[in-house]
Amino acid sequence: MKLRYLGHSGFQLQDGGHEIAIDPFLAQNPSTPVDVSEVAPSHIVLSHAHFDHYADTPAIAERTGATVVAAVEIASYVSQRGMTGHGMNIGGGFAFPFGRLRFTPAWHSSSFPDGTYGGMPTGIVLEMGGKRIYHAGDTALFSDMSLIGRKPLDLVMLPIGDFYTMGPDDALEAVKLLEPKAVIPIHYNTFDAIRQDGRAFKERVEGETGARCLVLEPGDSLDV
Repeated sequence: MKLRYLGHSGFQLQDGGHEIAIDPFLAQNPSTPVDVSEVAPSHIVLSHAHFDHYADTPAIAERTGATVVAAVEIASYVSQRGMTGHGMNIGGGFAFPFGRLRFTPAWHSSSFPDGTYGGMPTGIVLEMGGKRIYHAGDTALFSDMSLIGRKPLDLVMLPIGDFYTMGPDDALEAVKLLEPKAVIPIHYNTFDAIRQDGRAFKERVEGETGARCLVLEPGDSLDV
């Protein structure tokens, strides 16, 4: 499976004939070189409705016909605007053509730019391409991350920006609870308020846990 970091919290995942996007924030993201036209998924998975996660969903969905997989409130919102929504809820899973997806809790908030409530924010557990991946979404640290890590995780994406989400200290504790093979720090350096040193976080993760830490620049790709 090929993974491309779109910047902020966004990812493009490709496995064979399948492509999905998670939290696409591109056109108004000052830190990414990736153009919206480079992303053509069959499904867009959203952790919550905040602008820096939902932003390019309409443009991509209208161009590609992608199904938007998200909390039921988000799915209803996009369906009312001509897109195809697949609503789910925390704890529920579904087997899609690209793989199995399950939503987990995330401690945050969720509303669209127009103020519409976006339901409960979520994390995402994805089984795709023979790998098990956890995208934490925007969240604080919570002890039940240890439950998410009971089944082996090949890769986790954790916010480290602080201010709106976990900072590096709590993200390090999350790594200890989740016990993944590898971690990618996300949701940092896009704006001044969430400036962090990804390399310093990598040193702490690899010095204090058994996980590798992969610090990606927006646009970077890797094979999972």
